[in-house]
Amino acid sequence: MKFMFFFYPAIPATMDERERLRPISARTDRFQQMLEEIVELSQMAEDLGFSAVTFPEHHLHTEGGEMGSLPVLTQHVLNNTKTIKAGPIGYVLPGWDPLRLALEIAWLDQITKGRTIVGFARGYQARWLNQMAQKLHVGASDLHNKDGAPDTDAINREAFQEVFEILKLAWAEGGFRYKGKHYQYPFPYETGTPWPAAEWTRKYGAPGEIDENGFIQNITVVPKPYQKPHPMLFQAFSQSETTIRWAAREGLVPTMLTSDPVQLRAFAEAHVDEAHKHGRMLALGENIGVFRGVYMADDKQKARDLAMKGLMGTGWPGWAHAFGFTDAFRLPEDDIKYPGQRLPVSEVRMERFEDAHFLLVGNQNDVRKEMDLLVETCNPEWFIWQGDQGYLPIDDVKRMLERFGREVMPHYR
Repeated sequence: MKFMFFFYPAIPATMDERERLRPISARTDRFQQMLEEIVELSQMAEDLGFSAVTFPEHHLHTEGGEMGSLPVLTQHVLNNTKTIKAGPIGYVLPGWDPLRLALEIAWLDQITKGRTIVGFARGYQARWLNQMAQKLHVGASDLHNKDGAPDTDAINREAFQEVFEILKLAWAEGGFRYKGKHYQYPFPYETGTPWPAAEWTRKYGAPGEIDENGFIQNITVVPKPYQKPHPMLFQAFSQSETTIRWAAREGLVPTMLTSDPVQLRAFAEAHVDEAHKHGRMLALGENIGVFRGVYMADDKQKARDLAMKGLMGTGWPGWAHAFGFTDAFRLPEDDIKYPGQRLPVSEVRMERFEDAHFLLVGNQNDVRKEMDLLVETCNPEWFIWQGDQGYLPIDDVKRMLERFGREVMPHYR
């Protein structure tokens, strides 16, 4: 098993401070404190044997939580560590120009000599994605038909797939041409792109790049990634069998919030089945990742007290519930009590996350019991710890990270 520490980069603050100092994310002193904590915890994770640290991509979060990731944050972490890999899970593809993203990732992979990982996501937060993807008329993936409006969720999926296909073409050897609904390369596709230095490029540039009339006809992205053909690819928050099977076909690592052992086992088996259909002979759990929260102390009550103060406690569950994430932790009795309905916010409580096997809470024996269940269920290649940087005091996070690294990881690594 490989271990990854997942940051929801957060301005360190209590909930009272977030209200009193709002918008706290605009305060430079607190932003710098967040950066220092991310580096310190990344260095600690590296020393403990974690394989990677990673982040989501979210923007405009004035509340100071889930501050997101751009290539510069990945580079900042890698510049301050030695061996651990880093990268977002994941870049929200509908919000990116595919050619620019292909170049950003290739440059970063070359600069760090292959210490990058790359995750992809469709994007569910309208606050920023609707602004950044407006030219494509793409919205967040949780938007649906209203009053005859276009199905923006379907358009989001369509744009995601198109950008993904272009990235693969851009990183492959040689040049490429592509014509889709949203993008075409070269542009304009039918005639090519006029290029005054045609003779120079014809002599020194990529073969086939220039036609006899001096127009660009093939796009060649340089540099190519340091890792061939590209860094390891992850799919963010895979919560449906359709997505799991897509990742298996394309060779991505699906990362799952699903915690119910029966459902998780079914997803893992679907992943193996689909991979086999496409010539990839995988063992159960190979090339998949699972998200979990970890809260460690001398006993369960002390660990629960920490959890209640952190990301999964009293301050933030309403945030996750607003986007429907808490439905990933449904219990069998919920389908009887709330048939076909979303869970009410009153059901967002610590016991639910423990009973659903999402939170690993207690001392090393308690945590190892849940880890053993996870191994028995699907033996995932990647264990992804949903961390509490910025939500708990840094010393509490460091103590838990140290305990997990010393008392738990050696039994599974």
